[in-house]
Amino acid sequence: GRGIALALADAGAAVVINAHLSRDLAEGVANEITGGGGRAIVHMADVTDEAQVAGLIQAAVDEFGGLDILVNNVAARKQTLMADTSYEDWREVMVSILASAFLCTRAAIPHLIAGGRGSIVNLGGVSGFAGVALRSHVATAKAGISGMTGLLAVELAPHNITVNCTSPGHIDTPHEGGLPKHFQDKTPPLGRSGPVEEIAATARFLCGPGGRDITGETIHVKGGSHT
Repeated sequence: GRGIALALADAGAAVVINAHLSRDLAEGVANEITGGGGRAIVHMADVTDEAQVAGLIQAAVDEFGGLDILVNNVAARKQTLMADTSYEDWREVMVSILASAFLCTRAAIPHLIAGGRGSIVNLGGVSGFAGVALRSHVATAKAGISGMTGLLAVELAPHNITVNCTSPGHIDTPHEGGLPKHFQDKTPPLGRSGPVEEIAATARFLCGPGGRDITGETIHVKGGSHT
């Protein structure tokens, strides 16, 4: 999230940084942007709550006069065997990843249409396309994100709105519960963890003028790994 916010701000976008609990971290990113001459605000909202999502989108419109870009980047990375996964954990992951993308996108669509053009970037993940053990709920939700991307691309194309999914592999960031065994056992052909900056650069490209003919795509940024 931080990397994408910084990349978009560097390209000239005014950025609304959403956080649910980590206000200090969000404020730190906003300060990085404004300290460099960019525009950014923080808005605290639980993006699984319909009313709070409406407030988040409206805050962007009120502060900056409209909405051109939406990035759906919420993740839950629990690790359990399918047989040991509780229904509570399953629902928590589905809601955090899929419901948040649905609510934010639905709230953003009228404003994107009003602007005459726009871009939505969804963050998927390698688990939605490969057999990553211990992540049945995450894999299912991330596969759903890719499916939602294709659907939205068709529905929103008449409004000049592009919708794409960026699917990271093992990115060099901290992992809740440690690095999944899948990534311990399978080194990508490029032989390294993906830099955050490359995910951010992909999102920036998809939202920029050079990516206007790309929609409905899932772009894998995972070092050449396909399993």
